[in-house]
Order: sequence, then C-alpha cells, then structure tokens
Amino acid sequence: MKGVGSISILHVVFLAMTVIGLKNHVTIMPPLLEVAERDSWLSVLFTTIIMFPWLFLLVYIHRKSNQEPLKDWLPKKIGNVGSKIVIYTTAIFLIIIAAFTMIETLQWINTTFLPKTPKLILLVIYIALCILLVTTSLQTIVIVNVFVLLAVVVFGFFVAFTNLQVKDYDLLRPYFEHGFQPVINGLIYPASGFSELILFLFIQHQIKDRLRWHHFAIMLLILTGLTMGPLVGAITEFGPAEASKQRYPAYEEWGLVTIGRYVEHLDFLSIYQWLTGTFIRVGFILYVVSDLLGMAGDQRRIWKMLAFPFLFICLPLMLLNEHIFLQLKGNYILTATFIFFFLLSIFLMIVVVMTGKKAKKSKAVDQDPESGDP
Repeated sequence: MKGVGSISILHVVFLAMTVIGLKNHVTIMPPLLEVAERDSWLSVLFTTIIMFPWLFLLVYIHRKSNQEPLKDWLPKKIGNVGSKIVIYTTAIFLIIIAAFTMIETLQWINTTFLPKTPKLILLVIYIALCILLVTTSLQTIVIVNVFVLLAVVVFGFFVAFTNLQVKDYDLLRPYFEHGFQPVINGLIYPASGFSELILFLFIQHQIKDRLRWHHFAIMLLILTGLTMGPLVGAITEFGPAEASKQRYPAYEEWGLVTIGRYVEHLDFLSIYQWLTGTFIRVGFILYVVSDLLGMAGDQRRIWKMLAFPFLFICLPLMLLNEHIFLQLKGNYILTATFIFFFLLSIFLMIVVVMTGKKAKKSKAVDQDPESGDP
C-alpha cells in the first residue's frame, strides 16, 4: 500500500504549514480581532491548550484504522450505505471550504492589485491551475509545496523582523481588558483552523510512517506560531481598535515595511505568499476529495466530476456582496468547520470503539466451543 508515491512525516508537517497555515494566518484574523480585539492572541493560546487532548483522539483513530484508506475502512465497519453518507457529506463540505478560500483570495486580488480584472476570468484561471495540480499526485503536491513554502517562510520572517521598528508591545496590555468573555468568544476561530488536522487522516494510507502524538503536537505548535505572529503584529503595529477594522490585517502589515529611506512598497511579496498558499490549500483539499470519491489519478473524471461542481459552488459565492460574504464566513463557515470536524472525529472514534467491541465478542464466541464445556 505504501511505497512509491508515499510521503514522509516531514512532508505532512510542511503541508500543515501551508494548507492550514494560510487559514490561520489570513482567514481567521478579521473575525478573531473583531470579537476579541486586544486579547485575541490569548484566545489562540487557550485554544491550543484546549485542543491538545483532541490530538490523542486523532492518533487513536489513526492507529485503530491501521492506516487503511478511510474510504475502504468505513464500509467494512458501518456498511456501504453508512460509509457513502459519511464520505459524500465530508466531500461536499471540503469542496465548500475550498470554495470559500478561493473566493476570499479572488476578492483580495480584486480589491488590492487587479481592481478592473473580471473576477470570472480570475476564477476560471485559478480553478484550472488548482485542478491541474489535483490531477497529478499527492507526491507532486508535496514537492511543489516544499519549493513554494521556503520563500513563504523567508518572506514571513522578513516582514516580522523588518516591522520591529514600528511595533509597540505595550499595546498588548492590559490583559483581559474586557474580562474573559471576549477571549472565550474568540476560541472558535483558531479552533476552526486547528481542527483541520483531521484532514491528514484522509491521506494516512499514503504516509510512509505512522503518525504519533508528538507529530500532531508539533503541527499544532507550528500552527499556533503562524497564528500568533500576524495577530500580535497587527495589534502592536496598528493598535487593537484599528486592527479589528481591517479586512486583511496580515496584508496591511506589509504596507509598513521599509528598509532605510528609499526601499519600501514591498507588499508585492505578500502576493506570492497568498497566491501560492491558496494554490496549495485548494489543490490539496480537492485532492482529498478526489481520493475520497475514488477519482485520484483519473484526470478525465476529476475534470468532469470535480472541476465543474467546484466552479458552480464558487460562482454564487462570487456574486455575494463582500460584506455578506465576510459575515457568512466569520459567523457561520468558520464555526461550522470546527463543529463538523470535531463531530466527525467523535463519530470515527465511536465506530472504532463499537466495531472493536463486536470483534472481541465474535472472537470470544468462536473460542467458546474450545473451552471444553460439556
């Protein structure tokens, strides 16, 4: 099952940095700053602590499923009908998540540097590029990711250290300025990103080695850092009030970058960060969908049965008013993402436990005639 085409644990960590890191670095920041403002970084810290025990649930499911493809493992445990309901529901939800990432990126492109370019043209081009990535293989995706991630990380550290000259860390105080309630209200947003670690269970059959708890812990800590960096940067550079009003705080931080008196306007580097991040995130999520539906490697089926449905889901989102889109994303989609993946992990755990008990009972029944009872 594993061998040629399999990926290493390090590749999984790099995928988490790009696929989930883009969401935590960009998508969750506006609603998180809006509800928690100055204490939003505390929401991230507490969420990391709260989510840590959940990682052991992922490890438990990963171990008990013997790294089998979930699309093959589920029918054995809950039957064809039940497994199809779970698989197709998950696939549809993943497509919706990918669509929101795509449209948010296109809105940013249209707002910042291509205001007169029709969104439909951008959408078709970007979807075509992402689908081309999906039609390759997981190994190709991780190789592309390694190349683009290097520059993304370098640029990230560059903007963080360059802007030290304008950061005022006193703006992080007072802690718990409005009590615990804003911090609690903000927990759901970083949790929405962290919960996407469950995605790696869907490609577990293509990972060379078994994922351990410390692998998930490392990914969680890296994602915490990727969330805290731009969040603390926005608060210390713009102040909590101004940062909470910004639509793209991570991008706005690039506008402050200057080197000496004559080198500035380096925000074009963030274009590379965001576009490559979206490319890998959407491509990977759609690859997971294609694998779940048994289409991985079949280019014709992917174009016919995945590309067009994805386009048709993106189109109505693109037509939404930007304010409505932001409200929909912040108030519903991010919350729904955490709830869906958390409930999915609980469901998979129940399947593991119940089928494990049945296996023990059937084994005991099989051994009973050999016990020598008259």
